[in-house]
Amino acid sequence: MMPGIPLPFVTSLLLIILLVRLIGQREPALRPEIAFVGACATLVTIVGLRWSFDVQAIRFIQPIVACLLPPIAWFCFAGLTGARSSMRLWLHAIPVGIVAILSTAWMRWHPPIDLILTAVFFGYGFALLRLAAAGPDGLGAARLADAAKAHKATVIAGLVLVSSGVVDLLIAGDFDFYQGAHAASIIAIANLLTLPLIAYAVAAVGNSVSASEANDAAQDRLTDRTMASNRPEPSDLATANDARIVETVDGLMRERQMFRDPDLTLNRLARRAGIPSRQISAAINRVRGRNVSQVVNEYRIEHAKRLLANSDLPVTTIMFEAGFQTKSNFNREFLRLTGTSPSDFRRSNIHNPSEAAPISAGLPAPETR
Repeated sequence: MMPGIPLPFVTSLLLIILLVRLIGQREPALRPEIAFVGACATLVTIVGLRWSFDVQAIRFIQPIVACLLPPIAWFCFAGLTGARSSMRLWLHAIPVGIVAILSTAWMRWHPPIDLILTAVFFGYGFALLRLAAAGPDGLGAARLADAAKAHKATVIAGLVLVSSGVVDLLIAGDFDFYQGAHAASIIAIANLLTLPLIAYAVAAVGNSVSASEANDAAQDRLTDRTMASNRPEPSDLATANDARIVETVDGLMRERQMFRDPDLTLNRLARRAGIPSRQISAAINRVRGRNVSQVVNEYRIEHAKRLLANSDLPVTTIMFEAGFQTKSNFNREFLRLTGTSPSDFRRSNIHNPSEAAPISAGLPAPETR
């Protein structure tokens, strides 16, 4: 910790740095993420003023800002399903309004604000964990290359919100039994451990959402509703239907090379295939035993292997040509599927190109819509 600076303000400074980085990206799709990190920085600053300098005047602001965090976090992560625009804002504003009213009455009586905050954090935390229970394929608006990372971030955010609810219970108990003697320490430690973690998770999720996908959310919902009647009932035809779906996806990968689109999402793939995203995810899982992002990455790595063995293109260029956006993700997937690095693979196959299929001349550009 910096000498002479209270711990909450050090945490606030780190959050402000993260906030500036998000704002600097100038992505409209990141607005909920920017709002969340900004709210985190505001809350930590308020906590620092309240407990480090005993600024009583801001007592009523602290629970209001704290109550804002769970619904904003929900909006950030629910956006990964493509459903952000359909959510009813006023429903999420109800608990915030209740806490605001109770905060103004604090001087006359002591309402159970901590218990209300506990319920809010628990509710949104378990909702995020339920969202994550569907796996990476449940986040249809996330880039397939980042789906696994976004899924982990969703789990982390859910656990952090639940743990924050536990902290609120501890604070309420401390005031009931010890007149709040340990509240400052509990809040300082909790903010140091949880707020930067969930803010980083929210920022990671924001970077996983395709900017163009946000504009296609309404079309995604229309697609699923339109094709919902085509979903087969469980029967002996299920296996044949799964095979047909997987064949359709394979055709889009081989012929249209959709895997080369770095912004490819499950929702976008569903639109192009004319099949609901849930059917695609379920069919690939049953037939291939893997999720959609893993299958798409396999196509990307196969394409990268052909380029490595049959061209002199730099590895970084091949990474982008195959549909990856970050070197770390490319190297990790390449190692997972081949057991070696891209550079080592090239050295092993440059004089033995038969290990990889030849590249066709004039490869079609990847479809992005």
